[in-house]
Amino acid sequence: MTPETVAAPWRTGAHGVIYPQMASLLSTFILPAAAGAVALVLLLGLINMMRGGSPNTSQKLMRWRVLLQFVAIIIAMLAVWAMGR
Repeated sequence: MTPETVAAPWRTGAHGVIYPQMASLLSTFILPAAAGAVALVLLLGLINMMRGGSPNTSQKLMRWRVLLQFVAIIIAMLAVWAMGR
């Protein structure tokens, strides 16, 4: 087998990056971890609010949640981009 026939199912980028493997890694491991982090911070914020915790803690948790949601959206867009390549 030649290298071309072995790599035929995989499209590679300019620097030899194998996009389907990157998409699989992003969508299988990294994106669920990011979504889990968002859910965890959201849950901590809800627990803090229900217990009547510090408003400063609630603000910090809300900021962390927004930041983690942004990161999760970026990861999701990277996965979609890699799947389309």
